Amino acid sequence: MDLRKIKKLIDLLEESNLAEIEIKEGEESVRLARVPNGALAAPAPVVHHVAAPAPAAPAMPMQSPVEAATGGAPKAHGHDLPDGHVVRAPMVGTFYASPSPDKPAFVSVGQAVKAGETLGIIEAMKMFNPIEADVSGTVVAIKCESGQPVEFDQPLFVIA
Repeated sequence: MDLRKIKKLIDLLEESNLAEIEIKEGEESVRLARVPNGALAAPAPVVHHVAAPAPAAPAMPMQSPVEAATGGAPKAHGHDLPDGHVVRAPMVGTFYASPSPDKPAFVSVGQAVKAGETLGIIEAMKMFNPIEADVSGTVVAIKCESGQPVEFDQPLFVIA
């Protein structure tokens, strides 16, 4: 199931007065439950295939469905970013600065880039997704290292 769909389900649950929501698409299913404030522990949402169910994860204390889905509170990004256009991660995955370990990085700080030019790639579920510049300018900051896991909406590059 697409991570964007799961995020939309989380937003829907937070905006409604529902306590729980479960969605099934073919062999996949997602169950989200609201955790009342002050609760000691709640199970994290489980996404599994009917053919191969995932093992149950240990319960962890959480305060909201967003925290349950992401493993913790969303991190505040942007406090240490230089001025300019911020290119953010469109998905969760592993960031790579070059097409392979023996090749040079797609871009470096101080390099001029054009809109549409590849800045890096994110590997998610064995798929390599190019991260492209959506504006032209100069790369003034690279906020992650090659091989580092990245979160959805995490700042990756700043272009001025």
